[in-house]
Amino acid sequence: MAKPSIQYVCSSCGAKAPQMLGRCPVCGEWGTYEEEVQETGRNIGISKYRNIDKKNTPKRLQEVEATEEMRMDMRNGELNRVLGGGLVPGSLVLLGGEPGIGKSTLALQVLMQQGERRTFYASGEESVRQLKLRAERIAGNAENLYISSETSLERILEQVKEIEPEIVVIDSIQTIGTEAVEATIGSLSQVRECAARIMEFAKTRNIPFIIIGHINKEGSLAGPKVLEHIVDTVLQFEGDQHNMYRILRAQKNRFGSTSELGIYEMRGDGLREVTNPSELLLSTSREGLSGISIAAAVEGVRPFLIEVQALVSSAAYGTPQRASTGFDGRRLNMLLAVLEKRIGFKLLQKDVFLNIAGGLRVQDPAIDLAVLAAVLSSNMDIALDAGTCLCGEVGLAGEIRPVNRIEQRIAEAQKLGFRRILIPAEQKLDTKRFRIEVLPVQRVTDAFRILIKS
Repeated sequence: MAKPSIQYVCSSCGAKAPQMLGRCPVCGEWGTYEEEVQETGRNIGISKYRNIDKKNTPKRLQEVEATEEMRMDMRNGELNRVLGGGLVPGSLVLLGGEPGIGKSTLALQVLMQQGERRTFYASGEESVRQLKLRAERIAGNAENLYISSETSLERILEQVKEIEPEIVVIDSIQTIGTEAVEATIGSLSQVRECAARIMEFAKTRNIPFIIIGHINKEGSLAGPKVLEHIVDTVLQFEGDQHNMYRILRAQKNRFGSTSELGIYEMRGDGLREVTNPSELLLSTSREGLSGISIAAAVEGVRPFLIEVQALVSSAAYGTPQRASTGFDGRRLNMLLAVLEKRIGFKLLQKDVFLNIAGGLRVQDPAIDLAVLAAVLSSNMDIALDAGTCLCGEVGLAGEIRPVNRIEQRIAEAQKLGFRRILIPAEQKLDTKRFRIEVLPVQRVTDAFRILIKS
């Protein structure tokens, strides 16, 4: 038998080297090289999971018939939205997230919602008894759900052939191994080969697979980057373990958009879909409190209102602190500089703390105006009008810049009963069809005059 050789692979970018390196020369990351066993004369790379016809000839684009992908309704509205309308048969979905965030709960709950469909859950981390206890806590319909505690990929695929399920979940890709690779379970070689063989099996049998993946300390999916290239869809399950809300995002989707967003609420009996996040993210007791403003945000194509909280106080230890939760700290520093330079508020000797209520992490620049309004309200200790909503990106010159999907933002504020909304003056739209009062503002100073007068 040929002696296996050893090479070293960067888990961040997939670059290979003949020896261990401290820093990857390709991506520049430190400590990412891991040992990989390479058998001589055998390629352990990505399997050729697609059937290639040797008689295949190139076709003109006009000659190819475009047909819609068949999709399976997952009986879960938030998951269907993120997947682009449902699960495509024969696809491979990678679900990642922090430990304890609810990945296994979501996967098991989705399988228990399938009703008459035959489903299979293979776990390499938990026993069948543990799966049974969790299923009883979720209290769903599990008549056609098969479970197994197995770490051998060959055995799992044999069980799939015997059961012939319509949906398969493997939890997790780092805990299963194949006999074709002489490496420890969880190594780069095992993860890559197992994912490639699962993809080949899924395409051949036309069975959708959902594999759960761990993440590393930096918050990205563990394993080689080629793992994300193999799969069809990469879903990220985010949230704070100490908060009830969870966010499901699509980082990659070959069959749909990556701009959709799913929101869940973690409860004792599993995950509950949040169909109207605005009503849950807004508190009803903000009347008369300073440092609170309401922003009309959009995540993907989904508008909802969020509560921005700010606290400005004198620096107790000489050096002022700048801290933010759910908002980019560097952008907060930029907005505070705009507030000091363009508006004249001196915050050099004051601590500024910012929080997005509900534990959400928002990257929409349209909440800039609400952030400055909350900081201004806390600094002056003046409560803002509870019926006013804000929307607008703030530039370095203090101007309010236009944002996307402004009509959806206004409609969401109107639906929740807000009396008026401040929007950028450069937005081109017909405001007469809205019942809510729409106030266009050109600069930050214009918005502050309106807010203080109210």
